[in-house]
Amino acid sequence: MQSEMDIKKEMCEIGKRVYNRGMVAANDGNFSVKLSDNEFLCTPTGVSKGFMTPEYICKVDAKGNILEANGEFRPSSEIKMHMRVYEEREDVKAVVHAHPMYATTFAVCGMPLKKPIMPEAVLGLGEVPLAKYGTPSTMEIPDAVSEYLPYYDAVLLENHGALTYGDSLLGAYHKMESLEFYARLLYQSMMLGGPKVLDKEQVKRLYGMRKDYGLTGRHPADWMNLD
Repeated sequence: MQSEMDIKKEMCEIGKRVYNRGMVAANDGNFSVKLSDNEFLCTPTGVSKGFMTPEYICKVDAKGNILEANGEFRPSSEIKMHMRVYEEREDVKAVVHAHPMYATTFAVCGMPLKKPIMPEAVLGLGEVPLAKYGTPSTMEIPDAVSEYLPYYDAVLLENHGALTYGDSLLGAYHKMESLEFYARLLYQSMMLGGPKVLDKEQVKRLYGMRKDYGLTGRHPADWMNLD
């Protein structure tokens, strides 16, 4: 079992990955990890996620109130969005919010990612819906995301960015990477005249393989009828 310090170090490492891959600019983005039902670690507001060290990380309760924070560091202004995910998804242990370029391009164009273009995206994500626009740091974003939490592990935020969550911080981050790769492939294929999508039977077969691979989380394969 990871110690609290080990988790803080991992959060800093994920921050470097997110920043170095261009998924955030300047002080953008935020992520969190669930320690217990009333203790969560989260990134601070107003700092670059690519240059964090463990003392930057804040601890909050289930309502987003500060339990621990060093110096002038304060929890992410979007902690309400994270808390809504944890509230409605007991299986979720970590949440990642970023602004990856291609995924956010679709988000600002008001376009969800629903074309089945490659097996990995179909298996891992299925689809990525678009939550309606909400003002950052208000309850508008949690309320908009709430609609999709029972059914998906990744959501685009209209005119904002993307949100992923999973049973570990690394798992939530990998979903963000997969989401961005999917969005980039779809964008580039559209530049070449449009992708050749997988047909319904091909998608159905891939959905049926999720259990064979031991994939966790929520996915359209759990509820979508392809017959």
